Amino acid sequence: MPELVLWDIDHTLMATRGLGGELWGEAFEQVTGVPLREQASVTGSTERVILRETARLHDLPYSDDLFARFADALGAVHVRRAAELRERGHALPGAAAVLAALAERGVHQSVVTGNVHQAAEVKLAVFGLDTYLRLDNGAYGEDGEGRPELLHAALKRSDVAPAAAVFVGDTPADVAGGLEAGVRVVAVATGKTSASELWDVGAEVVLDDLADTGRALAALRA
Repeated sequence: MPELVLWDIDHTLMATRGLGGELWGEAFEQVTGVPLREQASVTGSTERVILRETARLHDLPYSDDLFARFADALGAVHVRRAAELRERGHALPGAAAVLAALAERGVHQSVVTGNVHQAAEVKLAVFGLDTYLRLDNGAYGEDGEGRPELLHAALKRSDVAPAAAVFVGDTPADVAGGLEAGVRVVAVATGKTSASELWDVGAEVVLDDLADTGRALAALRA
């Protein structure tokens, strides 16, 4: 087994079923004073990039201070509406079982996600997935703009070489980021990207989902 498994969150381990967009819009209006009319593409991106591009769509200036205030607001709204997230969202089939199986085998696990830190913690906690993860060793939207940068941050915090890690994600950006960072990628077709598209962008292994624990562990071990 790898020494470290790094997990994307949205559409890899869990889904918010539309609530995530509502929470994002609430935080955006709170810090800008402008109702959200249109959101930049979120698939495979980070909150910093999404906020900058969304601000541009609304003819608003972007700054690091704006992002810092937005990150605080987004984290707070996730805390405030955690019960609603539990009701409307769900962990994806097999996610908890795979995390538990890896933990039983002594594999260290954390996350690499475009979510801001507090929002990620809430999302994982409401579905009981945080139990298996060393979240302080992960990388989040505050840590950079692209997957390679986030992966390098998580590897450094975990003190693990790229060759000893596996990254699990569901988007072409996850696959490309892992390849650029020198980390083996296992892709899951549980998001908006099909299995064939994930193969096409260079994933070494593609799973339809995590429902079969034995198959998922074999893919991580290969």
